[in-house]
Amino acid sequence: MKKLTFLSFIAIIILGTNSCSEKKCTYDSDEEKSKIEIVLEKYVIANETQDMDLVYRVWAPQDDIVVFGTAGNEKLIGWEKISKTLQKQFNLFEDTYISVSDQIITVNETANTAWFSEVINYNFIYKGKPLSYEGVRFTGVLSKIEGEWHIVQSHMSVPHEENFNE
Repeated sequence: MKKLTFLSFIAIIILGTNSCSEKKCTYDSDEEKSKIEIVLEKYVIANETQDMDLVYRVWAPQDDIVVFGTAGNEKLIGWEKISKTLQKQFNLFEDTYISVSDQIITVNETANTAWFSEVINYNFIYKGKPLSYEGVRFTGVLSKIEGEWHIVQSHMSVPHEENFNE
């Protein structure tokens, strides 16, 4: 009986130190995260270069994808609405530069869904005037579609300046 208890204890330790069970560990987490990092970097590049074709390859061009923007009423649903809004933005902005920090990517155990968070600094020229949004929080969800990662949902928010410390 002691031997069975000891073996059970050892099994729990071994399984507890492994981040995924045999059934769940069917992919290389670092490899998938690297692929997602590339998708997110492509999205930055697409915004900086105003490349709608690259945006199309990054986003899942579906009717149920969602973007929440920084404006209180900015909720875009579907590829058509999102792409039109991005094109309008591209027509208004010049010399966009985006820097990314604090990126965190998590992949689910079957490697078909992932989510991310990051902080971005968004700099651009609007009507000849340089503007900058610092510390914008950007989060989203990606889905693997036909073996490729695509963004299916995103949310951007600008931190509130008020200090809530008492």
